[in-house]
Amino acid sequence: MSRKVICRKYQKELEGLDMPPFPGPKGQAIYADVSKQAWQAWLSHQTMLINEKHLNLMDMTARTYLSEQMEKFLSGEDYDAAEGYVPPSDQD
Repeated sequence: MSRKVICRKYQKELEGLDMPPFPGPKGQAIYADVSKQAWQAWLSHQTMLINEKHLNLMDMTARTYLSEQMEKFLSGEDYDAAEGYVPPSDQD
């Protein structure tokens, strides 16, 4: 049986993560109120940011930037998108 959470991004009850995505309080907070769906959406968005902005994850500034963007993304706030990115249209 899957664990359900009230997802802070989508504001509805969805399937929760199987385990915290990383150790510590931040990982526990994400585990408590972020759905699998929102986490997968973040991972895809994070990959796009890393690739399009040529982020070096060895650079603490880049990691801090991604952490800030993750909080904004998961909380439903305005977050950065890759320059020139246009989401796919559903009207194909």
